[in-house]
Amino acid sequence: MGHWTHAAAGTGCTVVLFEQAVAAAVDVRGSAPGTRETDALNPGGLVARVDAIVFTGGSAFGLAAADGVMRRLEEAGRGFPTPAGPVPIVPAAVIYDLAVGDSAVRPDATSGESAVHAASVRPVIQGNVGAGTGATIGVGTGQVKGGLGSAVVRNGGAVAGAIAVVNPAGAVYDPASGQRLAGGCEPWDQAFGQHTTIGVVAVNADLERWQIRKVAEMAHDGLARAVRPAHGMHDGDTIFAVAVGDGPTDANLTMLGHAAAEAFAAAIVNGTLAARPAYGLPATQR
Repeated sequence: MGHWTHAAAGTGCTVVLFEQAVAAAVDVRGSAPGTRETDALNPGGLVARVDAIVFTGGSAFGLAAADGVMRRLEEAGRGFPTPAGPVPIVPAAVIYDLAVGDSAVRPDATSGESAVHAASVRPVIQGNVGAGTGATIGVGTGQVKGGLGSAVVRNGGAVAGAIAVVNPAGAVYDPASGQRLAGGCEPWDQAFGQHTTIGVVAVNADLERWQIRKVAEMAHDGLARAVRPAHGMHDGDTIFAVAVGDGPTDANLTMLGHAAAEAFAAAIVNGTLAARPAYGLPATQR
């Protein structure tokens, strides 16, 4: 993972890079998404693998960050083979963060390149970083700072890792305790199209694309456990799923999906608790 963070402007982008192209799928459930290359990941499509995934602030403007990631991958000879050379496959999803910081500053191609340059296998930095820099939770007087979170869950032989950019219109709850951690009970029609929770789950199995899509679908259960309400008119909730490692092809898909849901819920909680006060907004911290 690599981040580009512009703390003063309240925005940033995050890239998840893979050592080699991986099988991927996506499930988009919010009614106000900002995405790129998601249709290409539908089961039955020609392109089955992705080279990287980008999460970014800047609303739809921020999708330009993926251009910079593609540029770096092309230089490295990565991408889907074509007669004219490889074309990197880089799906992306955005959050709306234009209401904090400086709305004139948005992630662009140079930002995406910087995120690639900063990428490493070190433990994930959480909170006000990358795509989580300008994230917020809730609306109106109950609004607090959101952020980027990560988590890993082991469920028997199933292992799922998740990254979540926590920027929902709804409130965030701890599924384990039922405690509300952040966000208020304001009328959500104040926030049309201005919120979303996005992220990715990775599971340790060799899966077909329809199976990976099922993992993405079940990961949304974790989103719904941690965010209430979820998948609303004001959100563009989008979760990618990838199959990595050398796990069995006959893995228990239900257990993998369950682990993905638990990991994504935990990543939302961790992103909420790792956030720090900024842009005049408080943060929820234990």
